[in-house]
Amino acid sequence: MGAVCSLGCHRTTRLRGKMSVPGSYQAAAGPSAVPTAPPSYEETVAVNSYYPTPPAPTPGPNTGLMTGPDGKGMNPPAYYTQPVPVPNANAIAVQTVYVQQPISFYDRPVQMCCPSCNKMIVTQLSYNAGALTWLSCGSLCLLGCIAGCCFIPFCVDALQDVDHHCPNCKALLGTYKRL
Repeated sequence: MGAVCSLGCHRTTRLRGKMSVPGSYQAAAGPSAVPTAPPSYEETVAVNSYYPTPPAPTPGPNTGLMTGPDGKGMNPPAYYTQPVPVPNANAIAVQTVYVQQPISFYDRPVQMCCPSCNKMIVTQLSYNAGALTWLSCGSLCLLGCIAGCCFIPFCVDALQDVDHHCPNCKALLGTYKRL
């Protein structure tokens, strides 16, 4: 048996020693040749899979069942609930980050939020000898204050650098350098 294709050539196929015409199909060899039914809509979409189905009530005066024209019980229209969404494993967590503006430290206390303990504070000041203190000491030495007067700049806060500390956690928050 042969078939003519659109180009005009004859073609035959041979299946297990038998000649067959293209387009005629034979049942596949296997345990069952009958295809199984596809899953139902409820199984595919998993409607009400999160909530157990209550048992069906029996017809009677207290169940709220209505009687149909054929005498059988009918349920009133059911209320359908939307299933609870499943948490997404690829969900993106959003975190709000507050960026604090840079604070200029001077020789006075500053009110700010401490980045270490996250509390509103007024900074504590401590004075340390800096470049201006040493230059003042050296210049007083060159002017002739050798008898100990050259160490006066180490006692004057206005000539020293200022460190700002948190009063709660004692963290160093910033430094004001005079020179």
